[in-house]
Amino acid sequence: MYDTNHLISRLHAASRGHETRNFARFPARASVTFGELFAGAERNAAALVAMGVQPGDRVAVQVHKTIEAIQLYLGTVMAGGVFLPLNTAYTTSEVAYFLGDATPRVVVCDPDRSEAIRGISGDARVVTLDAKGNGTLTESVVGRGAFTPVARGAQDLAAILYTSGTTGRSKGAMLSHDNLASNSEMLKEYWRFTDQDVLIHALPIFHTHGLFVATNVALLAGAGVVFLPGFDADAILEAMPNATALMGVPTFYTRLLADERLTRERAANMRLFISGSAPLLVETHELWEARTGHRILERYGMTETNMSTSNPYEGERRAGTVGFPLPGVEARIMVDGVPVPTGETGVLEVRGSNVFQGYWQMPEKTAEELRPDGWFITGDLARMDSDGYVTIVGREKDLIITGGFNVYPKEVESLIDDMPGVLESAVIGAPHPDFGEAVVAIVVATDPELQADQVRETLAADLAKFKQPKQVILVPELPRNTMGKVQKKALREEYAGLFA
Repeated sequence: MYDTNHLISRLHAASRGHETRNFARFPARASVTFGELFAGAERNAAALVAMGVQPGDRVAVQVHKTIEAIQLYLGTVMAGGVFLPLNTAYTTSEVAYFLGDATPRVVVCDPDRSEAIRGISGDARVVTLDAKGNGTLTESVVGRGAFTPVARGAQDLAAILYTSGTTGRSKGAMLSHDNLASNSEMLKEYWRFTDQDVLIHALPIFHTHGLFVATNVALLAGAGVVFLPGFDADAILEAMPNATALMGVPTFYTRLLADERLTRERAANMRLFISGSAPLLVETHELWEARTGHRILERYGMTETNMSTSNPYEGERRAGTVGFPLPGVEARIMVDGVPVPTGETGVLEVRGSNVFQGYWQMPEKTAEELRPDGWFITGDLARMDSDGYVTIVGREKDLIITGGFNVYPKEVESLIDDMPGVLESAVIGAPHPDFGEAVVAIVVATDPELQADQVRETLAADLAKFKQPKQVILVPELPRNTMGKVQKKALREEYAGLFA
């Protein structure tokens, strides 16, 4: 009965006839089978339709990571809706922008935030889901029966994920059923996932990495997952002897390396460690291999494209690179619309069925970054060597990636510049051994009494924690070129060793 819904039919196919097999295992609750997972998704779909969700309507979700949230994702797509996950760290003022821009039919949030969310949700129906999977959404699901998924085709929207904009205004990347299904199916094959795998799932599910890579790939393969609410070294190390794969960000690996319980023996049953969302240091590659006998597989993707390149499953996983363009994905390095010679640096562009449909309600921005012939201008500076390995060497814009999350400096700078006693600021990313990059604010004050802690405390009320500067540095002036432009490159060089 799922065959009319492009994405759901594919996610369900591997478990058909195996409904009693476990999909998700948890540290402190009973396992959930594939049959239970999809039955719960059907009940969510029925509840959403009863709330007025029609094909193409957005369902905005800012909730803790639970299996009920996964069922909500699947149920939204079953109902023909467009899933819109939001980082749980976003403040109410940040969420207000997303809700105003996407105009969802339904908003699902934690009960503790429901009053504040109702104040900014407009005409949307607000329901709740807490960290234990309870709330008014759960109550509305109880007693509902089977649901036939709404017919949706390959090019219909399945999700919108917001990503940082070049002016500080977040852009909603529109992802179709086929964008998600085709990319995940290809990754399943490329990374050799089967129904014999058990994936340690410790990533957040408001992000493409945890939701559309880890979850979708596991479902497509019929694989089980050890479903953790977040990174927990104890839980990951405990799971390793009975698991086969881990997907993580560089922070996962640096923190696990700091634990003496990580040994070659503990990792003996594992077949694959994958890293992405931020650059992995060559040193981390080497330390991990020496400690576990495994070489981490690093890959590259974006919210707009899901995964575009990967080091090989078999063959050399080359530290410092993000591997080759994936099957079905084209990649090229361009400068001023012309391909650069092998080994030279330019802007990475990619094309394939993984590339998104454009930015929600931003046709001008879509036209700037998505060429008419399908090539997406990533904005990342890269080079490709003679063997075909891609290396990301920087970003054309000043985007900071900290712990796998994007921070656009302009948003932070605008808040700092509006503070009393501040003349101007420059926000940069500095190398960090744990987060990949850390947000650093360089501030020029007009008030000699202004303290760095005051700046940080003021920002805490308006910014998600991952966007808040790890350090605020007060200086008499910012470096500028002859045209008066602030030289962020010079600042990055000056503070490159700040967290060494």
